[in-house]
Order: sequence, then structure tokens, then C-alpha cells
Amino acid sequence: MTDGFLNLLKPPGMTSSDAVVLVRRAFARGTKVGHMGTLDPEAAGVLPIGVGSAARLFDYVTEKEKTYRAEIAIGQATDTQDATGRVVARGPGVRMEDLRAVLPRFVGEIEQVPPAYSAIKVGGRKLYEAARAGEALEAPSRRVQIYGLDLAGQSGENRFLLDVRCGRGTYIRTLCHDIGRALGTCAHMAFLLRVRSGVFGIEDAVTPEEFLAGAPDAHLMPLDAPLQHLPAVRLGETLERAVRNGNPIRMEHWKRPLQEGTVARIYLGQAFAGIGQAQEGRIRFRCMLLHGGSPQ
Repeated sequence: MTDGFLNLLKPPGMTSSDAVVLVRRAFARGTKVGHMGTLDPEAAGVLPIGVGSAARLFDYVTEKEKTYRAEIAIGQATDTQDATGRVVARGPGVRMEDLRAVLPRFVGEIEQVPPAYSAIKVGGRKLYEAARAGEALEAPSRRVQIYGLDLAGQSGENRFLLDVRCGRGTYIRTLCHDIGRALGTCAHMAFLLRVRSGVFGIEDAVTPEEFLAGAPDAHLMPLDAPLQHLPAVRLGETLERAVRNGNPIRMEHWKRPLQEGTVARIYLGQAFAGIGQAQEGRIRFRCMLLHGGSPQ
């Protein structure tokens, strides 16, 4: 079975689920495929997809920081906070210098209320389902992290480009909406491009057409490619039986002991065996990837 990560360049109009289906159909029946971090249907950009055993590594892949190029439209608010929604309010336009002046307010840890048209659940029900049924549900506010927010230029009358670096769970359309309110007017997100998600950058992403044009595994990254932030533990092939059985391995079998609780990449010879964690002088497997092995 093929295993690896695909850095897909999702086009506007394709849902993240559609992207998973497209990739799954290219591989043998039964191959597991999943995406890391939903990208709204009308948004474009980087959508990391795990194929085969890669889907078991999502929790270990660093994707805390994401980078977006967003277009903010000043003077109109919509019920979805993006260009797909119905206009619900209008207001005056602003000057570029006014917009630039309020952006520092949104850098750091800020409060956000998730939009009504989102997949957040309240009382076991998704907000967008309630909104479509005409019910007013509101998710509690939450703290999100904005690492950087820069004005990249003007794209049209009362339309501006923003470069956003943020943490997980940030709604860029809500950020645009809130910026409009801070300016004393209203706004929505006109377009969104995800430029980077963790180690996956748009410069290396492949379009669906490029992916489908060749062998399905031609664009897959190795399983350990996005895990380079974790320390590596290399074991000799004499330990193959113990490793494949998922047995705890004593630290004396590698040169540099790990601090208690450290999560690491484990290699058996040259083969990436999985993820382990240092516990009481041993490393215990949390995710075994060798075919034929069983997780501890």
C-alpha cells in the first residue's frame, strides 16, 4: 500500500472532502486518505493530504502556523462573512492608511466568535446547519493567535490584500469582519489563498490536474518528511523483531538518551518505523508504521 503526504493545491469551488475523494479514487481500493485542516470551498491553496499510514501521523505533524493571502472588501458585510453570502450591511469605504493603522490591534492573542456558517458544533449541531434552517446559534468566543498581519497592497476600490500568519482555528473571514468593525464600517473576505500550512508550502503544491496526470504516488512526500522537527532515534537491525512487535526498547541501544516524555522518530536501519516516546529509560511506540508490525 502506498504511504505518504500529498501537498495539494486546492482550487476554488472544490471542498476539502471533494479533494479527499479525488485522491482516494486514484489509489487502490481501501487506501486510507484524509486531509489536514479544512479549507473553505471558495478558498484556494495548500491542502495537505495524508495517504495510507500518513493519516495516522496527523497528530505529530507541526502545523501550528499557517499563512494566508486574503482580500478584504470594505463597505459590505455578509451573513457568511465571505463573498458567497448575502449582503446584510453596508458602510463607508476607508483609506489605506486607516486600514494599516488598525491592523496592529489584531496581532497577538485575540478573541474570535466563529461565524454562523461554520462547522463548529453547538449542542451537538453544526452552526451552518442551524443557520441554513433559519435558527440563530452562536458559538462561544475563543482565543486565537495572530503571529503577523501585514497590508500587502490595494486590489481595487475599497479592496485590499492582507498577509496573515496565524495559529490553528483562526477564521480569516471573521478577522476581516472584525477589522471592518474596528474601522467603524463593515467588511467581508472577498478571497482567500492559503500559502502555507506548517511545512507544506504553495511553491511545492501540485494541482489536481498535475496529480492525476501521472502515477498516483509520483507527488507523495515520504512519511517522515513533515516530521523533521522531532528528534531521530536510529536502531540497529538486530532489534527488528522487538521493533516489529512494538516492544519497549531500552535507551542503551542508541547513543543519545532522550529526556522523559520526548516524542521521537524511530528508524530501524534505514526504514522509518514510527513514532515513539521516552518513558522510564525506554522508548515505547505510539505509532508503529512497519508493515507486519503491531502498535504497542
